[in-house]
Amino acid sequence: MPYRILIVEDDPAISRLIETNLTVAGYETACAMDGRQALNRLEEQAFDLALCDIMLPELDGFELLPHMKRRQIPVIFVSAKADVPSRVQGLRLGAEDYLVKPFDIMELLVRMEKVLARSERPAQEIVFEDVRMEPDSRTVTKAGEPIPLKPMEFELLRCFIRHPGMVLTREALLRQVWGDQFVGETRTVDVHVASLRKKLGWTDRIATVYKIGYRLEGGA
Repeated sequence: MPYRILIVEDDPAISRLIETNLTVAGYETACAMDGRQALNRLEEQAFDLALCDIMLPELDGFELLPHMKRRQIPVIFVSAKADVPSRVQGLRLGAEDYLVKPFDIMELLVRMEKVLARSERPAQEIVFEDVRMEPDSRTVTKAGEPIPLKPMEFELLRCFIRHPGMVLTREALLRQVWGDQFVGETRTVDVHVASLRKKLGWTDRIATVYKIGYRLEGGA
């Protein structure tokens, strides 16, 4: 079952941007345009994560946070309030993370994945067409046949499958797979992508986006 994400954002353009990209990435979404509507959404269904603006009509993000916490829903604040006191307040009140607008959608997706990984929900099988990944055992099969992958190849494949159709820059892949502290060149990504293509027979499936990065084709 896909993760269910509540998007609480009163700017329609930003809300649509987040919703569209999360849907492409395989998440289920629901949107609320103000604090009261967000409370109604919480009564209607359960959520695995909330992306919440702070400056909202009716109830602001800080006022909504206790309602989220009572339901054990982790919250990432996504706000134009870039001042340190607001960030500190949000984190002290119990938000899992704080992202300042304007933001890169890939960074938002990475932060979401890290927060969801800290939740108690058990790791689930990841499926893309005939490829299956088992996060717990870190095994991969294609059409039922085992595909031996190195640790970074496994993480790279997971990143591609979680974001089908999205253009992923080499820099973004480096941050997500190798971490912020990695010291090296983007050529590392190219080498691992080449190996992944060969092992999976995905020469054409993982498309090169000239001077930018890669995109996993298909899976619709």
